Amino acid sequence: MAGNAPVVIAIDGPSASGKGTVAKRVAQRLGFHYLDSGALYRLVGLAAERARIQTADEPQVARLAEALDVRFEGDEIYLNQELVTDVIRSEQAGVAASEVATLGAVRQALFKRQRAFREPPGLVADGRDMGSVVFTDAALKIYLTAEPEERARRRYKQLIAKGMGANMAALLQDIQARDERDSGRAVAPLQKSSDAHLLDTTNLSVDEAVEQVLARYAAATQVS
Repeated sequence: MAGNAPVVIAIDGPSASGKGTVAKRVAQRLGFHYLDSGALYRLVGLAAERARIQTADEPQVARLAEALDVRFEGDEIYLNQELVTDVIRSEQAGVAASEVATLGAVRQALFKRQRAFREPPGLVADGRDMGSVVFTDAALKIYLTAEPEERARRRYKQLIAKGMGANMAALLQDIQARDERDSGRAVAPLQKSSDAHLLDTTNLSVDEAVEQVLARYAAATQVS
C-alpha cells in the first residue's frame, strides 16, 4: 500500500457475477466507502445516447466523460440533476457501458474520478479493472465470478423484481457477448490479475460470498 493511503478492497469480475451486491455489503460491514465503477461507464453511455453521440466516437465520448455532471447520494445516482438510478441498470445501458469501456480515452477520463473515491477509513471498489489498473496497491484483490447460466438467472431475477421485461435466452447471449467484449478489448481487459483471489459464487449465497471476502481481508491485513 502506498504511503498512508486509505485501504482498498478491489473486487473485479464479469457482468452479473454479483460483485456489486457483495462489494456494497462488504463496505457496509467494514464502514468503508463504496465505488461502483460500472455505474460511471453506464452514465457515460447514457449521456452519449442522450447527446446523440455514437459510442464509437472516442473523442466526443471522452469529452462527455470528463465533463460528466454526476452525483452519488447513498443508493441514488443523478446525472445532470436527474435521478437515473434505475435507468442505468437497464440492459441497454449495460451494453452501452461495455462499448464505451473499450475506449482508452474514456477510461483515462474516468481514472482520476475513480481514484478520488479513495478516502478514509477505506474503500471497496468493484468493476472490471479495479485491482489490475486503478488500485494496483489494493490490500485485497478479489476476482469474483460465476457460471454464465447462473449470472443470467440472477440478472433475470433482478430485472423482473424491478418490473422490467426479461428473456433468459437473450440475457445469456448478452452476458456471453459482453464477456467476450470485456475480455478482448485492447485497453484494460477484464482478467484475473496474478495477485487476486478467485471467488466463484455459482453455488454461494450473497451472505456466504460476503463472509469469504471479509475472511480474506482479515487474513490479508492480519486483523482478527
